[in-house]
Amino acid sequence: MPRIVFTPSGLQAEVEGGTSVLDAARSIGVDIDSVCGGRGICGRCQVTPTIGTFPKWGLTVMAESLSPIGQVELEYTGARAIGPNSRLGCSVAILGDVVVDVPPESQIHKQVVRKAINLGKLQLDPIVTLHYLEPQPALLGGDETAAELIADALSMQLAAANVEVAPHVLPMLYGALSADTPGLTVAVRTEGVGATGGPTLTISAIWPGFVDSALGIAIDIGSTTVAGHLCNLATGEVLSTSGRMNPQIRFGEDLMSRVSYVMMNPGGQAQLTSSIRTAIDELIDELIGNLATEAAEPAIGSRLAANRSLVLELVLVGNPVMHHLLLGIDPTPLGAAPFLLATRDAIEIPARDLDLNCPNASVYIAPCIAGHVGADTAAVISAEGPHRSSTVQLLVDVGTNAEIVLGNSSQLFAASSPTGPAFEGAQISCGVRASAGAIERVRIDRSTLQPRFKIIGSDLWSDQPGFGDESAGLGIIGVCGSGIIEVVAEMFLAGILDADGVIHGASASAASTGPVVADGRTFSYVLAAETSTTPRLCITQNDVRAVQLAKAALRAGIDLLMGHAEVAELGDVRLAGAFGSHIDPVYAMVLGLLPDCPVESVRSSGNSAGAGAVRLLLSAQQRTEIESVVGSITKIETATEPRFQELFIAAMAFPHKTAPNPHLAAAIDLPERSLSPNPGARRRRRRKDSK
Repeated sequence: MPRIVFTPSGLQAEVEGGTSVLDAARSIGVDIDSVCGGRGICGRCQVTPTIGTFPKWGLTVMAESLSPIGQVELEYTGARAIGPNSRLGCSVAILGDVVVDVPPESQIHKQVVRKAINLGKLQLDPIVTLHYLEPQPALLGGDETAAELIADALSMQLAAANVEVAPHVLPMLYGALSADTPGLTVAVRTEGVGATGGPTLTISAIWPGFVDSALGIAIDIGSTTVAGHLCNLATGEVLSTSGRMNPQIRFGEDLMSRVSYVMMNPGGQAQLTSSIRTAIDELIDELIGNLATEAAEPAIGSRLAANRSLVLELVLVGNPVMHHLLLGIDPTPLGAAPFLLATRDAIEIPARDLDLNCPNASVYIAPCIAGHVGADTAAVISAEGPHRSSTVQLLVDVGTNAEIVLGNSSQLFAASSPTGPAFEGAQISCGVRASAGAIERVRIDRSTLQPRFKIIGSDLWSDQPGFGDESAGLGIIGVCGSGIIEVVAEMFLAGILDADGVIHGASASAASTGPVVADGRTFSYVLAAETSTTPRLCITQNDVRAVQLAKAALRAGIDLLMGHAEVAELGDVRLAGAFGSHIDPVYAMVLGLLPDCPVESVRSSGNSAGAGAVRLLLSAQQRTEIESVVGSITKIETATEPRFQELFIAAMAFPHKTAPNPHLAAAIDLPERSLSPNPGARRRRRRKDSK
């Protein structure tokens, strides 16, 4: 009997002469893809034979060890062209000892690297697979049902005993069986354990003819934006990405405002639930509609865009309030202690139960962690992988409620900290959301105290030629989150603010032409003078206090977790979310948002929640893993921690009242701590990586 060895797995077997490579692979569990069931239609089972002598296996392989190219391969016209030196595993027969390589693109559980959304290395473990069947025709006098004919065909093809047809598929069976084409395609989910001990295969969708594309969508439901990624479930390819504003904003900008709306308005919960479900359904339309222009192969994209029935899986993640409103659960218990979740478990339901027009799709909603640490944080953990690392990692998602995760493979701690909306522009007199014309970068001259800045939409600094023309078109509308952090930090470095956050009047010009001006009983810093198109933008004493309160809440939460974890210093800090992507680590530490650590150890992780949602979309193993991890996390409730207030008060100072800052001092010259109304001599700011 000929012997076949598969690489890279190293699996091997002796088989009867004439056995196809695909059948040999299936008989010993080699990871090889096939939709068409060995009919030479899909082209996914391509393998590469290798000729020569292989001492490792004691084999000598000749060209005659495999059957010559036959009619099926010569007439093949599938979407995936047969590669150079490749053969269709379903059509080539084993005639002698042979070594064949199964390339990554022919493996079901292939490794996927999607750097655009920071997926890292991900091993595909499909939730749903497609299979082309040609069921036996119904016979007069026979007692088989349509469901049984199709289930029997799948059982025979996959040598599986436990096959079921989902109830929602039953109305589509006759149409698939009676079509002009000889065969049909089914989507199959592997679930649980059946009566015979093996897994249950559930037919969750059916189409007449041959279908070789299955789609999935991962969506991060943020309080401000809803972002989604449309993926090919078989390859892991991200086909389309899109986002939109969360329409719930009209009921309140922050989460607690929306909870209050539900409390104060009969029927408010139904309004919020309906609005987010409608937004998700519209986003799905947008993602599928983009296929024709964003897909690598426009012709294939146009074909997929015509059919919502090809969407088979949805993964949704969000904070606990978004999670509850999406599911139609009253969110008001999350608005007051003890912040009781309805459930923290992962949920899997049909898309139609959420009013989403995806008839064949199942929705997976990731598990929540605690009352204010939600499924979006679980997705961030899945993407960044602190539980897979021996190094202690700090994850921070800065928002109205900052979610904080600290730990490694030994233990994870999680908490939320009530930072409020200051870093999103709210509660700041000139604060705005990040949009064109918003100030996002600030520098202050140490001698004149005059500012220069950059706005979103322009690459020029405000003191560079051409800025006036560019800003005239965009407008200077206010200061966004990253600009707020930088301007307050720069005011401290320039001596305008003292360590306790007081704007000193001694910095004001006697002629009232300088940037520090009297503002009632306090002082303000003029960041942008009034023009015909721009209002005067000032940082007031109240603005500084709002920033102090926000940053102290976040820092106290981090310090609290470090105390519980018995961690003295951080070496891996990751800032998640869109806001985290734009924070300069040095300014974050000058402000005191983060504990002192090597500047190079702080980095943005980008859209980690979205990346984590995609991981959960493409891999059943990732779902099992994150459900286990979430169950093992130690939750710290900051509201009941006796040390939180003490840590909060110490964190109000810039950068901190008591904590040393050796790493920050190596990156930038810090002013001497002073409570005097006279800021004294200003030391020139020095950045090692000055721009």
